[in-house]
Amino acid sequence: MFRRPFTDLSGKLVFVTGAASGIGRSCAMLAAAEGASVCITDRNAEALETVAGDIRSTGGRVLFAEAADISDHAAVKALADRLTREHGAMEVVMNVAGISSWGTVQSLEHEQWRKLIDVNLMGPIHVIEELVPPMIEAKRPGHLVNVSSAAGIIGMPWHAAYSASKFGLRGVSEVLRFDLRQHRIGVSLVCPGGVDTGLTETIDIAGVDKATPAFQKAHNRFRKRAVSPDVAAAAILQGVRRNKYWVYTSNDIRLIHFLQRHCSPAYVVAMRVMNFGANKALPAVGRARRTGAGA
Repeated sequence: MFRRPFTDLSGKLVFVTGAASGIGRSCAMLAAAEGASVCITDRNAEALETVAGDIRSTGGRVLFAEAADISDHAAVKALADRLTREHGAMEVVMNVAGISSWGTVQSLEHEQWRKLIDVNLMGPIHVIEELVPPMIEAKRPGHLVNVSSAAGIIGMPWHAAYSASKFGLRGVSEVLRFDLRQHRIGVSLVCPGGVDTGLTETIDIAGVDKATPAFQKAHNRFRKRAVSPDVAAAAILQGVRRNKYWVYTSNDIRLIHFLQRHCSPAYVVAMRVMNFGANKALPAVGRARRTGAGA
């Protein structure tokens, strides 16, 4: 019978992607505060070093901090080879890194679809390819965390490209939760709702002028409802300790997912209302797209 791998992270080897900011930074900080030895990566080398310094200044242990672009398989493989050679197999792997772009099908460019898949789906796959097999070979209990999104379970407005990547990661996680069970490796699929990270300032919404009052009003409304990265990270670590598959960072996503599974008509109404409200608030979405040939 499979039991939870461990009840705390003290003394565990924990690897975190996207650790330079947002949820990734908070996960690394909280894991280190709990006594874990953390190994961190992010594409932003300078910010990553700052986080490593912050952890060490509070008495935490950082074994490894190296910048890498997780969408580059060769870079992830090289990093994973060094990490495993120097420190052995990880016990907890957290796929947190990700990017976000929204837009209607009229406004999104092909490159935006491609980049979201490369970073949000292939990035975690690269990490899984290179770090999970050593975990299996080590024959120790372990845990894999994949951070998806509310957009990985429900049909949010303008999220088709983003959801393609996040639903894909959900599919990978759904298979691995059973495949890895025999190896005593748990899997958590994290589905955050609104989280007030740096992405809220830099998010790319195709066809929308973010300087408009309408956007600023919608943005401020989002931030009021969003939880902090620390709250999200605490929910994730609790999910690891309890070996929970579904991990929510806010009750609104827990509720809408419940409606989707158990009361489909109510879910459909909620999504239609959300879509109507979004398009009413930002009606310019998708109308700046180039016209066809000869126009």
